[in-house]
Amino acid sequence: MAREKQAEITIMEPLSPVSRLFVSPGFYGVIVFTLGFKTRCNSSAIVEGIKNTWIKLPRFSSKVVMDDKKNGEAVWVPVNVRVEDHVFVPDIDHFDITNPDQFIEDYTSNIANTTMDMSRPLWEFHVLNIKTSNAESLGIGKFHHSLGDGMSLMSLLYASSRKISDPNALPTTATTRKQVGSNDNWWLVARFLLMIRVIFTTFIELFKSLLTLCFMRDTKTPLMGKPGDRNGPRKIIHRIVSFDDVKFVKNTMKMKVNDVLLGITQAGLSRYLRKKYGEDPVTEKKKSLEETRLRGTIAVNLRPETKIKDLADMMTKGSKCRWGNFIGVVIFPLWIRSEDDPLEYVRRAKATMDKKKISMEALVLYGFIKFTMKIFGEKAVEAITKRVFSHTTLTFSNVLGPNEDISFFEHPMCYVGASALIGPQALIIHYVSYADKIIINLAVDTTVIPDPHVLCDNLVESLEIIKLSLLEKGLHKMEKLYKGLCTVAVQELHHEVKPGVWRCLWLWPICSFRNLDASVTLIFIKLRGLPIARHPQFLANASAFQISLVAIPLRLKCKQSPS
Repeated sequence: MAREKQAEITIMEPLSPVSRLFVSPGFYGVIVFTLGFKTRCNSSAIVEGIKNTWIKLPRFSSKVVMDDKKNGEAVWVPVNVRVEDHVFVPDIDHFDITNPDQFIEDYTSNIANTTMDMSRPLWEFHVLNIKTSNAESLGIGKFHHSLGDGMSLMSLLYASSRKISDPNALPTTATTRKQVGSNDNWWLVARFLLMIRVIFTTFIELFKSLLTLCFMRDTKTPLMGKPGDRNGPRKIIHRIVSFDDVKFVKNTMKMKVNDVLLGITQAGLSRYLRKKYGEDPVTEKKKSLEETRLRGTIAVNLRPETKIKDLADMMTKGSKCRWGNFIGVVIFPLWIRSEDDPLEYVRRAKATMDKKKISMEALVLYGFIKFTMKIFGEKAVEAITKRVFSHTTLTFSNVLGPNEDISFFEHPMCYVGASALIGPQALIIHYVSYADKIIINLAVDTTVIPDPHVLCDNLVESLEIIKLSLLEKGLHKMEKLYKGLCTVAVQELHHEVKPGVWRCLWLWPICSFRNLDASVTLIFIKLRGLPIARHPQFLANASAFQISLVAIPLRLKCKQSPS
């Protein structure tokens, strides 16, 4: 017996600082994810797949124990796991289901609001053979946040999946472009100036974080609960939008996907608050959006590698991309205004995020958390973290998912959604990509935000408005080019064609803007030997808007020239 106890002690592994924060009683955090399948679920295949993958990971076959010999420090202790005890298959036939989508929302929210049993491994998976508007069946998982962050759990999804196009191949991930350094003589000067800028920006952002920690609180809005209020029940909802629309905005405005999603969030929140203030019958209580200070905490991945690595690589000792909670937090000021130009929300998001990217705020705050945890313990870190979260309005993050359709334990998937429920904030927004879709996930405190579907609708509508605004601006540019080319063509026609003579010209309609729902037609003229359609300006616009050209004949008659 003594030998067994000694063996158990030797294989105990301490939790990381962030994981220790998540297991503290006052900062309970879980991740709830939903997998939509194109076919009915086979629970036996799910159980067998988990036995062959998840259980081989130390975190999924261990429980958290407070080690008295280390002053109550939380450690991982391996245990024997019976997978069937963690996989639940409810009998759907016993429920009176009139609205499957609403049933799934209620079921997911109930899972999220149920406290996990800390005496066993901190994960569970639910299999529901119920058809919804987006899937034939669903798998709903719940992981304690101490198991890992979004990057770790997304890599677990990759290890559990295979390509639909090649059932024996692991899914591929989207690559990130690396900037190539310049080799000119100004390289050292540029690096020095960048270093100065990084130091200055980091100092400013850390000073703002210190003000937030001490006293600077967001403006009271319908999105923020009262100071000191306990969290009410969380409701989890999601909405699926087109990833192609997001990419269109990204490519046209030359920015990152994260910038576009932040811009959509700013626009959606502005629309929601504007409607809320407009519904207030008391004029004195109406607040101007321009006077609103609204900020969010954004999760930042601190790993050297930004790509989602293979699961085996992440678990390898000494790997650059390790499993666990390697995330930092930055405080992001949101642009809440009534803008006439919807694109301003995206521009503002990019400008603010560019400052955050060159700042070391997230890394310094992570180091501060580790230092405080080591010197003062979990209570001090919990108090600091709760104060920062309670002084801000929301949490935002996005995770890049598979860029192609995959199957999860031989079940073809149609979408994946996830929400991390942490902190005292009433609103948590997560974006997850899957193939050609973006899944908007909201976790809200219903005592503060009773209409989460309206808020989600505003986010979806904001993406449509931003996309249409870009389309209108693009059409305006093309119309100006069209008028210029037509003027040139008419001038050539006036000089080269005899009065009263009909000539056959070519009209080039520009149609079907790719990546857009709308289809428009603009006309350009090619006159005899004048290759207007090959004009450099025309070709530049054709390449930028990815247009296709179709030639159709039209007869025009030149008017009598004045004598």
